[in-house]
Amino acid sequence: MDPLRLGVLLSGSGTTLQNLLDRIAAGQLPARVVGVVSSRPDVLGVERAKQAGLSTYVVTRKSCASRQEFSERTLQPLREFGVDLICMAGYLQLLEIPDDLLGRVMNIHPALLPAFGGQGYHGLKVHQAVLEAGVKLTGCTVHFADNEYDHGPIILQRAVPVEEDDTPQTLQARVFAAECEAYPEAIRLFAQGRLRIEGRCVRVLPEGSK
Repeated sequence: MDPLRLGVLLSGSGTTLQNLLDRIAAGQLPARVVGVVSSRPDVLGVERAKQAGLSTYVVTRKSCASRQEFSERTLQPLREFGVDLICMAGYLQLLEIPDDLLGRVMNIHPALLPAFGGQGYHGLKVHQAVLEAGVKLTGCTVHFADNEYDHGPIILQRAVPVEEDDTPQTLQARVFAAECEAYPEAIRLFAQGRLRIEGRCVRVLPEGSK
């Protein structure tokens, strides 16, 4: 089976991109990253991508007259690379995802959606909100993206306990460790053809299913 062709969207440090590259290099993920698009020009993620020898583009929201233009310009390079799956990796912009790409764009969020999601919930802000709410369990969610922030059918989730002495930083580190396992697993399931979207739900088919 040919490796899954991945396109990656990022807006920050690129730690999720690096995790995917590391998993691929270790033979743990049957994929290869063929292109990266950043919504910001001056972030570490762009440098990581270039150092890895990846074709890298920057498309900023302010350079586009509308969200539709921004979305089209962002997705066009990945279309040209013939990607099988687009992975949002700390991507902070809302895209208009065309019908032909629905079910082919994944996102990972550092909380158990639908809790602590939506516009503005990213980075340490998520973990601060979790601690302020006093919940005892958080985690991460991998889902298919649609045209709303942190919305779309959930593929899988991983739970992380909230400790009494947690800070946003310590909680972020433990949740990110869970993300590093969950995202590659979701991509593997996609590559195996084992994800079936049924309305708001994603069924994970048994191994060997068609």
